[in-house]
Amino acid sequence: MKKSKQKPIIIEADCYRRAALIVVMGLFLSLNAFAQKITVTGQVKDATNETVIGASVIEKGTTNGTMTDIDGKFSLSVSSKAILTITYIGYKSQEIAIKGNTPLNLVLHENSEMLDEIVVIGYGSVKRKDVTTSVATVSTKDLDERPMISAAAAIQGKAAGVNVIQPNGEPGAGMVVRIRGNSSINASNDPLYVVDGVPMTEINFLSPNDIESMQILKDASSAAIYGSRASNGVVLITTKSGAKGEAKISFSAQAGITKVRDKMESLNVAQYKDLMDEIGSINLPDGLKDETDWFKETYRTGQTQNYQLSVSNGTDKMKYLISGGYTKEDGIIKVAFYERYNLRANLENQIRSWLKVSTNLAYSDYSSNGIISGQGANRAGVVLSVINTPTYAKIWDENKPSQYYNNFYGANVTHPLENMSRTEDNKTNNNRLLGSATADITFSPNLKFKSSISIDRVYYKNTSFLDPIKTEYGRSQYGNATDNRSLSTILVFDNILTYDKSIKKHNFNVMAGSSGTTSKWSQTYQTVSHFENGDVKTLNAGNKVEQGNGTTASDWAIMSYVGRVAYNFDSKYLVTANFRADGSSKLAPGSKWGYFPSISAAWRLSSESFMKDIKWVNDLKIRGGWGETGNQSGVGDYGYLQLRNIARQNWWEAGKENALPITSPANMRNHELTWETTKQTNIGVDLTVLNNRLTFTADAYYKYTTNLLMEVPLGATASFDHIYRNEGEMENKGLEFGINSKNLVENFKWETDFNISFNKNKVKKFDTKPAYFYPDAASGLGEYITKMTPGEPLGMFWGYISDGVDPETGDIIYRDIDKSGNVTPSDKTYIGNPNPDFTFGFTNNLSYKGFNLNIFFQGSVGNDIYNLSRMETEGMYDAKNQSTSVLRRWKIPGQITDMPRAVASKDNLKTSSRFVEDGSFLRLKTLTLSYNFTGKLLKKWNITRLQPYFTAQNVLTLTHYKGFDPEVNQWGGSALVQGIDWGTYPQTKSYVFGVNVEF
Repeated sequence: MKKSKQKPIIIEADCYRRAALIVVMGLFLSLNAFAQKITVTGQVKDATNETVIGASVIEKGTTNGTMTDIDGKFSLSVSSKAILTITYIGYKSQEIAIKGNTPLNLVLHENSEMLDEIVVIGYGSVKRKDVTTSVATVSTKDLDERPMISAAAAIQGKAAGVNVIQPNGEPGAGMVVRIRGNSSINASNDPLYVVDGVPMTEINFLSPNDIESMQILKDASSAAIYGSRASNGVVLITTKSGAKGEAKISFSAQAGITKVRDKMESLNVAQYKDLMDEIGSINLPDGLKDETDWFKETYRTGQTQNYQLSVSNGTDKMKYLISGGYTKEDGIIKVAFYERYNLRANLENQIRSWLKVSTNLAYSDYSSNGIISGQGANRAGVVLSVINTPTYAKIWDENKPSQYYNNFYGANVTHPLENMSRTEDNKTNNNRLLGSATADITFSPNLKFKSSISIDRVYYKNTSFLDPIKTEYGRSQYGNATDNRSLSTILVFDNILTYDKSIKKHNFNVMAGSSGTTSKWSQTYQTVSHFENGDVKTLNAGNKVEQGNGTTASDWAIMSYVGRVAYNFDSKYLVTANFRADGSSKLAPGSKWGYFPSISAAWRLSSESFMKDIKWVNDLKIRGGWGETGNQSGVGDYGYLQLRNIARQNWWEAGKENALPITSPANMRNHELTWETTKQTNIGVDLTVLNNRLTFTADAYYKYTTNLLMEVPLGATASFDHIYRNEGEMENKGLEFGINSKNLVENFKWETDFNISFNKNKVKKFDTKPAYFYPDAASGLGEYITKMTPGEPLGMFWGYISDGVDPETGDIIYRDIDKSGNVTPSDKTYIGNPNPDFTFGFTNNLSYKGFNLNIFFQGSVGNDIYNLSRMETEGMYDAKNQSTSVLRRWKIPGQITDMPRAVASKDNLKTSSRFVEDGSFLRLKTLTLSYNFTGKLLKKWNITRLQPYFTAQNVLTLTHYKGFDPEVNQWGGSALVQGIDWGTYPQTKSYVFGVNVEF
């Protein structure tokens, strides 16, 4: 029993000894492990001795890392044998082995060549030095300092061959982007946008702050990989994602004001009465006085605000970025506004060494309201009514306080506040969800497969309400309200297989895959009238429901197969061939499939032995390409089919209680409707010289479009108004030049970017009609402004040549071209060209220590504008008020002037060169001054960036144009009707203060 009792004690003591030994060994190993860890400190600067803020410092092979602070300094605990990797955007990465805990002073050098920069191309990417096609990269580094609503504004003036205009100044107005001219007539001329791999036709939902990179595929050899949707070029946009290192919080805020760029003066009461006495249209009583400044009542100082917040982080396995923002612009005209909320989440996870999954989700809610434009003052045109409304009028009727004043003594006009009231309760709202999920599978280092599915869903809602009392038109309609809604869902499913192989200096890339796109769209539309008052603005408060209410739906699909083969020898000789086949449900059987090949090649002369002694040439590459692209975007969802109209019968009429709707053919069927096809040839050169200080690019191209998709009018005896068919041919040819110069690179830095583009457009032939005319000049003359005919560019102005005012009669002298002795329609000719001879952009970026000054000019030369507004403000043919320009009108025989007499006749208003003006301009588009703060306090608060800035936009415009602004087109992005100003919402100049902060 004793032995048995003692045995456990011996074992227990032995256990204690072993446990103590383990603890001691553990402590020793722990101390030894701690001894292997050291804290490394250092500072990162650039070649000019400026500190680099936010550089990533990572212990190689681990997720252990940090970022440099406001002074460029860092501190990191690492293994004693660690290797540090230091990276920063725009600089060459650097690796350094740790040698003790001696402070490190590191210098990063700019990646001046940027030849190894990765350029996104269709369904892949390539190093810039290996690009064989015409691809432009748009700088995004200053987007958070520019007051932009539309992401498309980031392109304006920044890339040769890409013309971007804002056709009007309405808040949220879309930009018109044209890559190498207009290639189509009735089909779309807008480029294809591809955002994170998702194709789309507009990007108003996208916050510019979310953009990481933008590439523009300009020629067919680069864009043909997108086939049927790429005839107008492709804009590839990649949004920001998380990066490996410490978590980063970024916040930007900006607020500013906008003002109308110019002011037009109208006649006061005395001057207006003199004019009316001359015309004899109305008799004004004596004693009227100036009551209202309509310009002041209509225009205001607009306000803009924009706030964006993002959080990002990453490890070797997981990266994420979550962002959100709010944008609001209250327009210079009181009822106009634009408001947007945006959310984004980009996630990436390396699940296995062979599998990476990622998802991009974006949601945007954007709303807007505008005014009625492109109409005269008697048809609710707000801008023109500011001039056309006599100043003796008051805002409200004194005898009927709930109604706007309308006693104009016989003048057919409504004042601007009444016209604004017509749309003050209108609202357009879009809810857009954009999402994609992608799986990247690596079968081997050479063979990779990428599968993705994306959704682009847009819920559109437009409501309007016309008060039944306040406005004269509202009273005539007893009030009116509409509610139109639609839901669009586009699904894209891509599967891409890529094989890369290098054998010594021979490099091969092969890509093949498929892409399927389906679209479903539905709409509801309702109209109700006869409201008791304006207290309740919803449809249920109206008494009369319109017969036209209903729903519609449609769908379309495209199936595509893509392939690419690329070969380069030592980045010296490069060849790329693409092919895409597209089948569209919109086109006729037998014509649904289009085939779009392309090929491009490049020769890097600077790598040849005969160039090795020319030290001042860093890189010289000649490239050329040819390809075909297609277009079917202008075709309806059932473009080749015959559709039918549905007309309801009035079931409340006697005998129609059970009547059925009546259907009738709506259009003529076209069994031969096929692809509009553009062939393009491009030759270019890329040159970098003087130790990478000067980079030059040049391109020459020729585009020829066949089978133009057009809406062709039919004769008066035909059963239908028109037929949609393939009708004609058109060409574009041009030159593009771009220069980047690093003028100064020491403490004071000065960098210049300049690009200039020349494009000539010409219609070559039509199959059915010799000419087409657009649109009616709205003056009541029944005349057209533009004529389209073979041998001439699109949008040419057509009319009489004005030879000034006859000193004896005071009437306009129209040129008798055919010498018949009378001025007849046969004397009409081309009187102007809205297409510019060339456009350009010029950017200078200057920096010294923490200060940075960015100056951006843009310009257009040689384009004409048809100032249709002057027919209303200088017409002097009826009782509308006029601008002060008519004070120099002809009054007595022998008077020399450019302003005709006042007469109740429209003879002086014929569509003529009288209203054609030079629209050339040079504009200081943006001027931005910013400063990067540094200091111990920021370091203490872990602030890695504090950058306040001031930006002025559109503050200086040099032009001879008499209207509000030369960057104008009332018909937006129409290729047929360009450069026409008709009471268009004016452009604005803006002043914005902002700040960018990063933690």
